[in-house]
Amino acid sequence: MNLPIDDPSAALYSVGMVADMLGVQPAFLRRLDTEQVVQPARSDGGQRRYTRVEIDQIERVTTLAAEGLSLAGIRRLLTLEAENARLRRLLEVERAKSRRARGS
Repeated sequence: MNLPIDDPSAALYSVGMVADMLGVQPAFLRRLDTEQVVQPARSDGGQRRYTRVEIDQIERVTTLAAEGLSLAGIRRLLTLEAENARLRRLLEVERAKSRRARGS
């Protein structure tokens, strides 16, 4: 049986739950959303709902902030990392096509 709780990308966790889990203030989570660092989905009632993937991101953001990075810097770093990962996937696809074309 495949339950939503097993899906790391299922938006199940409220601001209060995430704040308690990570030991941060709810206002910090709301600021991450406002500053477009981690933007969770919204419930039908407009409440923020976080995934486990986003919770992991927030943990990383907390570490980076503790090391002295600003939220703008963290947002830029995360954007560049996501772009780098996307380009690596594309490169791997192209390499696989090239190998197939050569018959390797």
